[in-house]
Amino acid sequence: MRSGFVTLVGRPNVGKSTLVNAMCGRKVSIVSDKPQTTRTRVRGILTTPEAQLVFVDTPGLHKPVTALGERVNATALDSVNDVDVVCLVIDATKPFGSGDQWVAGHLDLPHALVIVNKIDAVKPQAVMSQLVQAGKLGAADYFPVSAKSGKGIPELVAHLTSLMPEGPLYFPDDTVSDQPEELWVAELVREQLLAVTHDELPYSIATRVTEWEWPRIRVEIIVERDSQKGMVIGKGGAVLKEVGKLARAQLPEGCFLELFVKVDKDWQRRPDRVERLGY
Repeated sequence: MRSGFVTLVGRPNVGKSTLVNAMCGRKVSIVSDKPQTTRTRVRGILTTPEAQLVFVDTPGLHKPVTALGERVNATALDSVNDVDVVCLVIDATKPFGSGDQWVAGHLDLPHALVIVNKIDAVKPQAVMSQLVQAGKLGAADYFPVSAKSGKGIPELVAHLTSLMPEGPLYFPDDTVSDQPEELWVAELVREQLLAVTHDELPYSIATRVTEWEWPRIRVEIIVERDSQKGMVIGKGGAVLKEVGKLARAQLPEGCFLELFVKVDKDWQRRPDRVERLGY
């Protein structure tokens, strides 16, 4: 039996969470087209007859301007330590730039893999151009994939499996994530908020479960200003109702999900608030 840990790092919005979900074969991390959706380390677990791979999905590395930004950057950078394989994920739809180079500078590239994601969205010539640019990094190997369509995923998983050392199962073979159920539900609500609310709002939103007495779950949505509270609730409660409907559709039948909105002024700029919310 082989087993080990694989960390995925990269700029925001390169598709790390979608890639982890694709490799695990089911939804582990929330996904959004908004950058910096992932804020904490999320472990997705793939167990096959030959191996167990534990994927570590990390927040996108970026230039931080808030206490929250500093915390998520530290989380991502710390995740490259004490793992068996590190993968740098880059976006095939965007030029290989200084941001990718900055992330690469924090990695031991001769022992890392480079994954060029979203190849379904560009022409083959663009993929080749990205591979040529990334090739200058001197990484151990390169894989063009599409987490969305699944192209290249089986080959990537097979290669990662071959790199795992011999070892025991770290998790029971039916486990797909190490996230507590409460955190999963809170993140599920935040995912739907990202999909429904305005572009300027997502970074100011946090969610947490405050009560759990199955089938009743209460989720608190934290925003930074009263004006944002109105945006989350929507006219006549329309936005909140839509978010609740979308989230409940992914929860077990019979779940009673209550959503409440709370203002915590400038929470993402205050280290004590950031820590209290679990980041």
